[in-house]
Amino acid sequence: MLELSHVCIGYGGADVVRDISFTMSANECLCVVGPNGCGKTTLLKAIAGLLPYSGEILLSGAPVRAMGSKDMARRVALLSQVSGIYFSYSVEDTVMMGRYARMRGGLWGAPSAADREAVENSLIAADLIDDRGKEISRLSGGQLQRVFLARALAQDPDIILLDEPTNHLDLKYQVELVDYLREWRLRPGKAVIGVLHDINLAMRLADRVMLMRGGAVHAIGAVNDMFTPGALREVFNTDVAGYMLESLGRWERVVDA
Repeated sequence: MLELSHVCIGYGGADVVRDISFTMSANECLCVVGPNGCGKTTLLKAIAGLLPYSGEILLSGAPVRAMGSKDMARRVALLSQVSGIYFSYSVEDTVMMGRYARMRGGLWGAPSAADREAVENSLIAADLIDDRGKEISRLSGGQLQRVFLARALAQDPDIILLDEPTNHLDLKYQVELVDYLREWRLRPGKAVIGVLHDINLAMRLADRVMLMRGGAVHAIGAVNDMFTPGALREVFNTDVAGYMLESLGRWERVVDA
């Protein structure tokens, strides 16, 4: 359902992302992992149609560069780190914005019963039913991120792109977000691409992992094949596996105490 072929993305005439090629099937979770500055966010923005690129990006066989914004909103939702608030809408009104691409009349249309049902289900999924009437300017960063998750779910896209979406979430909601999206991607015609720094969350979410380094693909494959001590050391230039094992040892001492 997604195909990238020799994709390059740059700023000011210099390529930040170079020669990226991969395919992705429906019902798959792909995690993109790598150090800061390796091009992960840039890649997501190009897939979402927000940045120009060379090469080809196809969604269900159709080129992204030929799609209008409304068509893209029906196909792709981008959930990024919490951004600024420009208007203090209610939680429910903010989530309803995810329906505009599907709403008859767009921004000026009245929500249908299906739109209201989609918003209701999204509020339930993000644990926001009790907060639906609150102004988003009064929410914590974690609450606001859950609002943006609900808005992405209300879009009913084919692909959800995650750009470090758990940064403002406490541990409970981090795990719930990852587990919910693993279930969501099993629906017909759905898929998830996640950029995550937390290796443990990436392992929990991913079916496949793409390791990036220096703007290029270092390796791509099954989780157990990618998260090896050698591969992680090459990508991050540090002993990631050793750190994880040291952390495990500390937890074992806590549990045994």
